[in-house]
Amino acid sequence: MLRILKLLVILVVLGFVGLTGYAYLGDLSPNQQDVRQPVKLDVE
Repeated sequence: MLRILKLLVILVVLGFVGLTGYAYLGDLSPNQQDVRQPVKLDVE
């Protein structure tokens, strides 16, 4: 039982370290671009 608990703690710590590394090193910024579309107004 102690082995399983120890393995679970190690996996949680490794997951946290991996998530933190990805948050700092991963490129999560969205690509931005201008979108222009003509609008036809029906004004009478």
